[in-house]
Amino acid sequence: HVQLVESGGGSVQSGGSLRLSCLNIGVSYSRFCMAWFRQVPGKEREGVAAILTSNGNTYYPDPSVKDRFTISQDTDKNTMYLQMNDLRPEDTAKYYCAVDAFVPSTGDCYTEYDYRFWGQGTQVTVSS
Repeated sequence: HVQLVESGGGSVQSGGSLRLSCLNIGVSYSRFCMAWFRQVPGKEREGVAAILTSNGNTYYPDPSVKDRFTISQDTDKNTMYLQMNDLRPEDTAKYYCAVDAFVPSTGDCYTEYDYRFWGQGTQVTVSS
């Protein structure tokens, strides 16, 4: 039984920083993709970043996010992180972590497909 537990959300002012954590419990794959997504009510879910656990390769679909956010992992702690700097009001959303055993043939993980396992999400609110 896979369980993903996010933490680290909160409210900050524009320009501030937050670090999100995602603890994965029960994932038994030797290598897998982990990713962060975010969603605002009434809008489509948006991929933020992805990481391949076996080599740490990362992917950011949005260049403006890549300049400010960093996805990372601590395999000893079964935890993935999203360091978010220079936060903007448009970053306000509920952030979700996700896991999937599928690794594309390119050997990198992406956010442009659905993931199998999801956490409950953590709210990030950025005020101007």
